[in-house]
Amino acid sequence: MLTILFDGVAYGMLLFILACGLSVTLGLMNFINLAHGAFAMAGGYLTVTMMNRYGISFYWCLPAAFIVTALIGAVLERTLYRRLYGADHLDQVLFSIGLVFMSVAGVDYFMGGQQQLIQLPPELSGRMDVFGVGVGRYRLFIIVVCALLAIGLQLILSKTRFGSRLRAAVDDRRTALGLGINVSLVFALTFAFGSGLAGLGGAMGAELLGLDPNFPLKFMIYFLIVVSVGGTSTVTGPFIAALLLGIADVAGKYYVPEIGAFVIYALMIIMLFFRPHGLFSREGGR
Repeated sequence: MLTILFDGVAYGMLLFILACGLSVTLGLMNFINLAHGAFAMAGGYLTVTMMNRYGISFYWCLPAAFIVTALIGAVLERTLYRRLYGADHLDQVLFSIGLVFMSVAGVDYFMGGQQQLIQLPPELSGRMDVFGVGVGRYRLFIIVVCALLAIGLQLILSKTRFGSRLRAAVDDRRTALGLGINVSLVFALTFAFGSGLAGLGGAMGAELLGLDPNFPLKFMIYFLIVVSVGGTSTVTGPFIAALLLGIADVAGKYYVPEIGAFVIYALMIIMLFFRPHGLFSREGGR
């Protein structure tokens, strides 16, 4: 039981890092970016390429995945995304889903359609006993890294001047401009940071979740579930939602494998029935 709980927490932490960038762009920037999974896939394939072709250490691949996908996000935000900030949500959905299919086709053409594998460092492989509980070393590594990232993200958004400027730019763009806030730069940095987090999540999840060209399509629904259940007004909401959904998904597939894949959807329906705006969203908010 404790092993299943531990694996569920690790899975939930990974879901949070993968989805929190979408929570930032959707909740704070009010932009529906269904291509978020494509940035995660980019981070995963970058890690696979660096490790398998060039023999670069896994530990160096993680920051590289964040930085490169953040740069890709910044370029796309400056050239494409910024043109749709004021567009209808339907236009944003159609645009971003088009990017998803383009990324899937491009990766399949250049990298092939087979499942990609990576070899973790020896110290992250295997399991160890902690108070009689079998704990996967790599899952423990995921929990520690993702927990630190969650705390850091919350502090950035709530305690820093950049977080204040971002909230001001979202709440009242005209007033923010009048106060001298460079709203365009704030949005670009926010989008790049969210893309970088997705790339980092894709790099960390390549071994645990699997990686192939259909990655953005397979996990798009999971990202949306985390954001919809957790709400988009805080980071805490998606974090708690990802943990609950991760534990429920792992436990459901273990105890009731016949219907385990549907447990996460049933939990989503129950949560949204009682909290239709998300766990921590203000009613009537974004």
